[in-house]
Amino acid sequence: MREYLLTLCVAAAVTYLLTGPVRKFAIAAGAAPAVRARDVHREPTPRLGGIAMFGGLCAGLLVASQLSNTSEVFRVSDEPRALLSAAALIWLLGVLDDKWGVDALVKLGLQMIAAGVMVLQGLTILWLPVPGVGVVALTPLQGTLLTVAIVVVTINAVNFVDGLDGLAAGMVCIAAAAFFLYAYRVWYGYAIESAAPATLFAAVLMGMCLGFLPHNMHPARIFMGDSGSMLLGLILAASAVSITGQVDPDAMKLFTGSVRGAVHEMVPVYIPLLLPLTIIAVPFADLVLAIVRRTWNGHSPFAADRGHLHHRLLEIGHSHRRAVLIMYFWSGLIAFGVVGFSVQGVGAWIVPGVVGLSAIGLVVLLLPRFPVRTAGGGGGGAASVPAAEPAPEPGPAQAPAAQDTGGEAQPPAPAEPDAVPEAGGERDAPAVATATRVRGLNGATAVGERQRFALRRRIDNRR
Repeated sequence: MREYLLTLCVAAAVTYLLTGPVRKFAIAAGAAPAVRARDVHREPTPRLGGIAMFGGLCAGLLVASQLSNTSEVFRVSDEPRALLSAAALIWLLGVLDDKWGVDALVKLGLQMIAAGVMVLQGLTILWLPVPGVGVVALTPLQGTLLTVAIVVVTINAVNFVDGLDGLAAGMVCIAAAAFFLYAYRVWYGYAIESAAPATLFAAVLMGMCLGFLPHNMHPARIFMGDSGSMLLGLILAASAVSITGQVDPDAMKLFTGSVRGAVHEMVPVYIPLLLPLTIIAVPFADLVLAIVRRTWNGHSPFAADRGHLHHRLLEIGHSHRRAVLIMYFWSGLIAFGVVGFSVQGVGAWIVPGVVGLSAIGLVVLLLPRFPVRTAGGGGGGAASVPAAEPAPEPGPAQAPAAQDTGGEAQPPAPAEPDAVPEAGGERDAPAVATATRVRGLNGATAVGERQRFALRRRIDNRR
């Protein structure tokens, strides 16, 4: 465990230290495109954060190759080399896309080629444990097609969810942590050496995400771009493929004892079938909904829009940070819930716990829908302002008083079109300026109206 933690810390430190210089390079290289209509940030932000992540990946694997226990992975398996080769190809594709843009179909084809490179070097699914049937061996063609499909779907699922500051890196970090616990239990608890590569990949992936998150949390100073999101998706898929198709279930010796005990003990065998899906359950659901939504509207499945889950969280009234934390919560609940169910003695109470936490999550998710009452200012006392009722337009009497400009009176300025009167009481002009409401902006997200009530300007104390 100490060597995995050391590998994680090295990957995190290298990624963190490289992100600052990479940001300066991205600005100098012009990799800070203008804000698009579907973006939630308000100012151009540099991309190419994947360069720092790739540096963290290389540093983590290099350190692991020199440690006593983890170095065995490099001597007896070609999987680290296969991962690094495919990661270099997908990272280069992402860099080109961040700087100049790559056609969606071309990008999809190159993703398949990167997955094929990984398969050719030995990182592929050899067999599948099927409930009720047992272990089913796959032909080389079947294993190749299934591996390529898993890699491509995971890459695009992570890429689709990369829409808010810190969202993709945090969700992948949570997924990698859950996968690390499962893979380490298979490797250490059952003494199966073939689970060591997946454990190493998950540890390095966690380090990359943790090192990048301080630079990427809201408000983000740099984005990972496609060079980072596709790289994270590839490593996550490689971990799932490694432990799903390389670990022999017969080596766990789970078929002894009573029938009931054997059924429960067989859960860890079937977890690899579910864990890759549960880890990316939220991004995958977003991916499927996006494809259905775009196809239904007559658009290309690759045409970007503002209908992703994180966009909807912002539209119903959640702040940027709360939307990210909600996505973290659901990802962690699903991933750790499935891993916890595979542990003997825990599965009995894991289901009620997940149900209870899901209820709490739903309440938090629907908080903006609850009516809110606010107190009005001045001498009017408390006043209730309906959240959905539009604010009335200001009348002529609500215009700000004339300013004193050297003794010569100036005509009152025309009322702002988006000005909103206070909820209660009369204005004490010119001490209190007109309350305004900016429509169409959501803090630093520029998505929708989060503030439902009139905002008050500061009192001018300079007079």
